[in-house]
Amino acid sequence: MAKKYGKKYIAAAEKVDSDKLYSIDEAAALVKDIDFAKFDSTVEIAFNLNVDTRQADQQLRGAVVLPNGTGKDQTVVVFAQGDKAKEAEAAGADVVGAADLVQRISDGWLDFDVAIATPDMMAQVGRVGRTLGPKGLMPNPKTGTVTFDVAKAVSDAKSGQVTYRTDRDGNVAVPAGKVSFDADKLAGNLKALGDLILKARPSSVKGTYVQHVSISSTFGPAINIDPTSL
Repeated sequence: MAKKYGKKYIAAAEKVDSDKLYSIDEAAALVKDIDFAKFDSTVEIAFNLNVDTRQADQQLRGAVVLPNGTGKDQTVVVFAQGDKAKEAEAAGADVVGAADLVQRISDGWLDFDVAIATPDMMAQVGRVGRTLGPKGLMPNPKTGTVTFDVAKAVSDAKSGQVTYRTDRDGNVAVPAGKVSFDADKLAGNLKALGDLILKARPSSVKGTYVQHVSISSTFGPAINIDPTSL
């Protein structure tokens, strides 16, 4: 069955030239112009990469602090104890705990955006791994969320850090800000993410690395981006 689109979506799509590859600056301005949501939509950039995710060295995963933030207040929890717990609290973590925090999550509480843990806490955090993992909340060294430097991790999370990873088809989708951002600030975030993906190119990849790039707002149509403008 063909998917049905509303009038607002169709009107927005008519403003996008589906045969054109837009520059990042053009796309940042256009995605703002065509957004029709009644809330401050998130703008997401999606990359289709020529990678074989069956190969460990071609699985991209990490985190980056966007130069202009995400436009979203992040609720951060930290699994830590002793001096590291005090350090996390001083850095602005919203909730800090150890076994008590693990139990709270076991009881069903998941009202947070980022979870950070010190390495010595990971054995306890592992007890709620099946809960945190599917939600993308499990602390991981590759994203800087398993660390003894909890102050920096909390600061990064509060300052606009986003995580990224390839799915099994070689796609990477990352939030890049809000449609309320000035176009130049949104473009700055998009360029930072493009630069990140380019620098993360696995050495074993042959041929064209970035196959396709597009951006879209929460309900809006995709805008194709020229990969050479990254």
